[in-house]
Amino acid sequence: MTPDLRTERLTLSPYVPADEDDFVALFQDTRVSRWMGDGTQSEAADRALFGRVLTDVYPTNRFDVWAVRQAGRYAGHAEIKPSPETWLDGHELVYALAPAVQGQGLGRELAVALTAYGHDTLGLAEVHATVDARNTPSLALLARLGYVHVRDVPEEDGGAATSLLTHRRR
Repeated sequence: MTPDLRTERLTLSPYVPADEDDFVALFQDTRVSRWMGDGTQSEAADRALFGRVLTDVYPTNRFDVWAVRQAGRYAGHAEIKPSPETWLDGHELVYALAPAVQGQGLGRELAVALTAYGHDTLGLAEVHATVDARNTPSLALLARLGYVHVRDVPEEDGGAATSLLTHRRR
C-alpha cells in the first residue's frame, strides 16, 4: 500500500476519488503535460488514467502513486514505478508540480523525497529518471541531486530525445 510521505513543506498521500478534478487539471495543463509521457492527452484519457490508479494500481500494489499537497492544497503528482520503457530495466521517478507552485524549490524537495524512498524503502540500488532532453530545468535539478546522465534515447517519431539519468545509492 502506498504510504504517506512528508517533507518540510509537502505531504504525499494516495489519491482519493475527490482528487480527480485536480489530477485532470494538472495533466490537462500543457505547461506540465508537455514534459510527461506522450504529452497532453484528452480529458477523457486523463480521467480514465485517474480511474486506473484507484481501481488497478492501488488494489494490486503495482507501484506507488501520490497526490502532492502543500499546506493541504493539491500541488502536484508523484510516482515511483518500474519503467514502462523497453530500454530501461529498473524503477523511475515521475513528478509534476502545478505551475502555481513552481519556482519555490518544491521540485527539489519532491525529487529528494522520491529518491530517498526508492533507495531506503524500496531498497533500490538505482533510481532512474527519464526526462525530455529539452526540459533543461529538470535535467539541471536532477544533476544537482546527484543523478548522472547515462544516455539519450531518440524518440521513434524523430522528436526530441529522452535523457536517461540514474542516481546510485551511496
